[in-house]
Amino acid sequence: MQRVVFIFHGVGGGPGENWFPWLKRELKYNRCNVIVPQFPTPEGQILKNWLKTFEECLKNANLNEEDLNDAIFIGHSLGGLFMLSLLEKYKIKMAVFVASFGKLPSNKFDESMTTFAPPERADFDWRKIQENCQKFLVYQGDNDPYVKLGTAHHLARNLHAKLELLRGAGHFNGSTGYFKFPLLLEAIKKIF
Repeated sequence: MQRVVFIFHGVGGGPGENWFPWLKRELKYNRCNVIVPQFPTPEGQILKNWLKTFEECLKNANLNEEDLNDAIFIGHSLGGLFMLSLLEKYKIKMAVFVASFGKLPSNKFDESMTTFAPPERADFDWRKIQENCQKFLVYQGDNDPYVKLGTAHHLARNLHAKLELLRGAGHFNGSTGYFKFPLLLEAIKKIF
């Protein structure tokens, strides 16, 4: 069976942006089943809708929870915060967080993202998340305008993961020239 790789975009994003198409193509060369869902954003951007979209992807790909045991989840920006909710439920092989966070950031996107880490919730179940995933990678740009370094450190600390700080990467998007991500591809290949 092919290894399953999910790539989750962020606020206002989609499957055809940044380094997602390149990584999908490269991973397909390595016999991976790569799924890059289009989540409702910015309209309808709430956790419940994104979970529903994810479950539809599983159904359409004929995957069940057991099929995810060897899966890799990659989340960019809000996609990483979304992954934390998935990791409280599903067991996977590896989770990669790119320009992401483990709590709501203090920037202009707060309002649209509150359902992904609601204020009434004390925190994510970090112990459960660690139990459900064998390996974590956290990538952060040293000049990210949206995700502050302290927020990235918070995420890495809670995952017991090393924070990979990349010079000049910004938010790892097209505006900083991130249409390819060879470092991430090599890290994924090592898991194979």
